[in-house]
Amino acid sequence: MIALIGFIAGLVFSSALGAQTAPAAGAAKANATPSAPADPHDLSGVWRRRTGNLTMSNEMPPMTPEGQAKFNATKPGYGPRMVPPALGNDPMGTCDPLGLTRLIFFEVAGRPMEMIQIPGRVIQFFEWAHVWREIWTDGRELPKDPDPRWLGYSVGKWNGDTFVVDSIGFDDRTWVDHFGAPHSDQMRFQERYRRLDHDTMELSMTLTDPKMYTKPWVSETKILKLQPKTEIDELFCVPTEEQAFNKRMRDPAGGLVNKK
Repeated sequence: MIALIGFIAGLVFSSALGAQTAPAAGAAKANATPSAPADPHDLSGVWRRRTGNLTMSNEMPPMTPEGQAKFNATKPGYGPRMVPPALGNDPMGTCDPLGLTRLIFFEVAGRPMEMIQIPGRVIQFFEWAHVWREIWTDGRELPKDPDPRWLGYSVGKWNGDTFVVDSIGFDDRTWVDHFGAPHSDQMRFQERYRRLDHDTMELSMTLTDPKMYTKPWVSETKILKLQPKTEIDELFCVPTEEQAFNKRMRDPAGGLVNKK
């Protein structure tokens, strides 16, 4: 019964997740063929990776005692520490903001993300939660003592053909990933975007947080593909819908009975 509940919980973790479409037959072979060249300084377009994990990499760096205590307090609906979602404390279950890192992992794992370049800024528009993020490119420096933000404060600049984005000022109520990895308000996050050809862009990331981890957490390289015919859907996490889903699916899966 416990195994069945865990299995059901994994399936029903969020009504908004939905089923992700598997790559069409032959897609991997087609993607292996280089496409036409493109301006490496133009990242505009809708990008997507149809497969991928929901974290930085499979190897988390060792945690500090403070980081381990914070990690132990998380109760995720994914991974080896998975609990029935009704018994968990994932912010996603109440439609709280996911934070920048989880948004990015969601996109590279299947949800599209659009890059829009305008003078002085790059706008990153995420399908999940239908939110957008500003990356300042007007030459400003990162603020010395920023107020905490759900998505942090980000500045970007070009290093050759690589767009380097540095971010600080994160609200520490968010998780790094869907498995409950923690971060503090001292987290620094760097993304490196590099367009390889017209249809292909690679992304690598480094998370540094001495309060939580004993060394930087370096990601695996993520490969994103241009989706010229894809439009960003209106995909909100709606609290009233999540509450109804909790009563209908999550609570029964977690063994909770509605007493009303």
